[in-house]
Amino acid sequence: MRRWLTTTMAKATSVKAAIEKKLGDFFKPTHLQVINESHMHNVPKDSETHFKVVVVSAKFNDVKHIERHRMVNKVLTEELDGPVHALSVKAKTPAQWDKSQKVEPSPSCRGGSKA
Repeated sequence: MRRWLTTTMAKATSVKAAIEKKLGDFFKPTHLQVINESHMHNVPKDSETHFKVVVVSAKFNDVKHIERHRMVNKVLTEELDGPVHALSVKAKTPAQWDKSQKVEPSPSCRGGSKA
C-alpha cells in the first residue's frame, strides 16, 4: 500500500486540491465539488480521509452509473491507495445536473466513536 508523504515534505498540495486538479483535468467538468467530510468521522482534526465528490461532465453521457464511479476511482487511484479512506461519488451528465442540482447530505458516521 502506498503512503501519502506529508510528514517529510511541506504540504504543498492538500489531498482536496489534488483531487480537484485530477478530476478537473480528466473530466473537464461543468460543475465540480470536492467536499472534505473527514470531520464527520472518528479521525484526527484536520484530516483529509473522507470525501464526497460531485462531478458533472459530458464524459458521463451514455455511461452507466457504476461505470461512472469506476472512472472516478481510476482517476483517483493514487489517493484511494493512500490517504483517502472513503469516497462518495455523485457523477452526473450536464442534462441530469440541469434537471436537478440537489445533492443529498451524507449520513452521519456509523463507525467508531468520537469519544
